[in-house]
Amino acid sequence: MNIQVIIPVYKPDKKLIKLIDRLKKQTLVPHGINLIHSAGDEPDETVEQIKKDFPDVRIMEIKVSEYDHGDTRRRAVRNTPCDIFVMMTQDAVPVSDDLIEKLVTPLKNQMEKENASYPDAADDPKSRAGAIACVYARQMPGTGSSPYEKLARLHNYSELSKTKYKSDIEKMGIKAFFCSDVCCAYRRDIYEEAGGFIKSTIFNEDMIIARKFLELGYGVRYEATAKVIHAHNYTAMQQFHRNFDLGVSQAMHPEVFADVSSESEGMKFVTGSIKLLMKKGAVLLIPGFVNQCAFKLIGYKLGRNYAKLPECFIMKFTANKKFWLKLKESN
Repeated sequence: MNIQVIIPVYKPDKKLIKLIDRLKKQTLVPHGINLIHSAGDEPDETVEQIKKDFPDVRIMEIKVSEYDHGDTRRRAVRNTPCDIFVMMTQDAVPVSDDLIEKLVTPLKNQMEKENASYPDAADDPKSRAGAIACVYARQMPGTGSSPYEKLARLHNYSELSKTKYKSDIEKMGIKAFFCSDVCCAYRRDIYEEAGGFIKSTIFNEDMIIARKFLELGYGVRYEATAKVIHAHNYTAMQQFHRNFDLGVSQAMHPEVFADVSSESEGMKFVTGSIKLLMKKGAVLLIPGFVNQCAFKLIGYKLGRNYAKLPECFIMKFTANKKFWLKLKESN
């Protein structure tokens, strides 16, 4: 069974080298590591070092202006023959040497069982009814993570693994198809059945396809035992820009997000985190936390209503100006 890792890359630091080194030391070593590099005009020192130190790592080059959260990954998968692929980001580092094994085992086991039960029906969706389509990892804060970042990781990535299905949407809302390409393993056959990653999106390509999986009757699994270190100490303004784009992605895809509420999930995070800070005696952290949450909410609300905003405002609020320029050119 061919397992490949795909990593979009843009101006990486040495953490990417650490990631590649860790992947090569896994208990289940992937058959290939594929970088899709958004290349600028100047040579990238880290990428050049990877070419020298890891000559077997495959590097696909695209122009920076061509990058898109959905289409870039879509192109990479199309050009990477495999049975299972693991999407990762350049700043995610495996906590242990069994990350890949823990991620792909639920997929690998069920595929082997299907092949044994339906040897002549490999391309028949009925043979994989109710199967898990993807498995995403638990994201852990790093040693330098801020208290606010630790709260966010604790809220989104619990200690309990869970497989989610369409029936969970009513109870869990948007969390039913929460998924993250920071580290996520996909079954190639189900991915293709779902139509692959969306061709153009400013954000949330992972949740968009996860919703498709649920609608097709498949499961999305959160594997808490598969862990990567991944966290960002965003400022309040960076949170604003990020959540503006988050709101835009949801407004652009009502077929995915219109029947669920992000605000209610956000409120659970705020109230739960404040209670936790009070319980730990960290009351002085609450004003800063509330300030960050306010910037997130304002950014999100503006993003949801981007269609009513002048273009100059959108370009000031977004964290991804290239997306809008590309969108303008296509229109």
